[in-house]
Amino acid sequence: MKKKSVRDLELKGKRVFVRVDFNVPLKDGEVTDDTRITGALPTIRYIIEAGGRPVLASHLGRPTGEPDPAFSLSPVAAYLGELLGQHVAFASDCIGEEAEKAARSLEDGQVLVLENVRFHEGEKKNDPDFAEALAKLADVYVNDAFGTAHRAHASTEGITEFVEECAAGLLMEKELEVLGKVVSAPERPFVAILGGAKVSDKLPVIKSLIDKEVNRLLIGGAMAYTFLKAMGYTTGKSLVEDDMLDTALDMKSAAEEAGVELLLPTDHQVVDSFDPLNSRRIIPIDFTNAGLVGLDIGTETAEVYKRALEGAKTIVWNGPMGMFEEKPFDEGTLAIADAVAEATDAGAFSVVGGGDSVAAVNEAGLADRISHISTGGGATLEFLSGVELPGVSALDDALGKSNRA
Repeated sequence: MKKKSVRDLELKGKRVFVRVDFNVPLKDGEVTDDTRITGALPTIRYIIEAGGRPVLASHLGRPTGEPDPAFSLSPVAAYLGELLGQHVAFASDCIGEEAEKAARSLEDGQVLVLENVRFHEGEKKNDPDFAEALAKLADVYVNDAFGTAHRAHASTEGITEFVEECAAGLLMEKELEVLGKVVSAPERPFVAILGGAKVSDKLPVIKSLIDKEVNRLLIGGAMAYTFLKAMGYTTGKSLVEDDMLDTALDMKSAAEEAGVELLLPTDHQVVDSFDPLNSRRIIPIDFTNAGLVGLDIGTETAEVYKRALEGAKTIVWNGPMGMFEEKPFDEGTLAIADAVAEATDAGAFSVVGGGDSVAAVNEAGLADRISHISTGGGATLEFLSGVELPGVSALDDALGKSNRA
């Protein structure tokens, strides 16, 4: 079911409570990566141009349910003002008299940023009283934070019980459109690349992709070692989820029965756990002796995976191929980023999601060669797994139906 869009709302003169994702890295009070802020700009500008009065709410970091200056959104508000080329007001709390007064005093086209919603325990607890207090700042509600849509929090779900009209922002709308197409009607051949540490984290999406009969499923990262050990390979001291070995075999069998080609690494970069600084080398998967730790896919695997992408029409990638945060164990992930970009140039529709995968694409300067970079990590995985996202289901349907009692 399509959701009501911000484009469907009458915005002039209205206080528009917008849940954005301004959870950005800060250093010495300065924004060091503005990707999430710029992602929200189209919605904010649309509301401003329509004569609305955006009231922006977000979390930042992981405060413990009380005010913490280290996680204040004040620097973000100042930075947003620079991007918009206009003054952006800031409220030192997200509820209460000061916030309500600031929201009431807005004129058409003026913008207000609220303090971190996670300075209150009621946010993560989805407390109705806190949600109702947030709703006092709104005439209409817009959720443009896809990355938090899998969480049933007060600012993503609870508030919708107290606001008459609730719609998706432009970024949210684009995510739902793109990922919805991938889930319901991917053009084939359809290739998925999954990495990361744990099979358990990716199990639902692996099952979903096999059920959808993805044509090829490429596995990398530490999660590959659980599959490899289950198949009888020695994996040394590489990270393995021993309680998932049977599940990994079940997934491999399910893939075979569905006609899904499941690819695993054939070589990898290892270090000796007793001399990690001087022992790095690439070896075949077969010879992973005790004491060796696998930290990245090898060059042969990268080449095999690159060939597996040739001719693909739809590609989904989530998760790194190795210990991406430590050079040189980012090489495999960067090689996959390059391969996905090349396949996109050749006609594939590519979707990249997850922090490390997106970071690899950006680091390699390939972002403009990817069809869609998803702003969701967990939200993207849950959507692809077929899970209903609370922050999405709480929005009004496009046909005008409210999902609230």
